Amino acid sequence: MGPVTTVYVFNGPNLNLLGTRKPEVYGTATLASVEELCRATAAGHDLELDFRQTNHEGDLVEAIHEAGAAVKRGEALGAVINAGAWTHTSLALHDAIEGAELPVVEVHISNVHAREAVRHHSYLSPVAAGIVVGFGVDGYALAIDGLVRKLRPVRSA
Repeated sequence: MGPVTTVYVFNGPNLNLLGTRKPEVYGTATLASVEELCRATAAGHDLELDFRQTNHEGDLVEAIHEAGAAVKRGEALGAVINAGAWTHTSLALHDAIEGAELPVVEVHISNVHAREAVRHHSYLSPVAAGIVVGFGVDGYALAIDGLVRKLRPVRSA
């Protein structure tokens, strides 16, 4: 078993359009700038970052399985996941997280509870260690910080 060195950040459909898609809802930050923020946040916790985006649900399921195996080997802490619209539709992602025993923090850029009713239900929340909603892209940094605080033992001075 190697040392815990990695935190994963997974992004679902249409997040590649950040910065241009509905800036009034999602802001003007690009996915590349979100990755930079996550990389800096992970580095602050002495962690490497594995950052991914896909528009293919099966690819995300496989990435979750891979991350869960890395956690079991002691090589990864867990994952932050913004599953986009799949949050509200995908029992497959719920089952993948649960089956892989992957610790996750669910993140949403917008406050999904202040939006259309269809966005109020999450299939991921019941299997998430925590949820960060409505803080814009800063929510990714908060989610990484929260994952670390929840899963790493407190080190005494």
